[in-house]
Amino acid sequence: MKISRTWKAVVGGLAAGAAAAATAVQDGTVTAAEGVTIVLAILGAYGVTWVTPNRQTATPPRDL
Repeated sequence: MKISRTWKAVVGGLAAGAAAAATAVQDGTVTAAEGVTIVLAILGAYGVTWVTPNRQTATPPRDL
């Protein structure tokens, strides 16, 4: 399966943002600091995931 760098970064950012948001809403409100943390988690995950290269396969897949 081939996943492009763009979609890999989007999924990574959404996962990090969802985790940060779930933690932030535990008390029923989201403060400005928690909002900043959510945004930074999303942007950080985008950046880290974007620069991480996809692993190359050792041999090209065969058509059957």
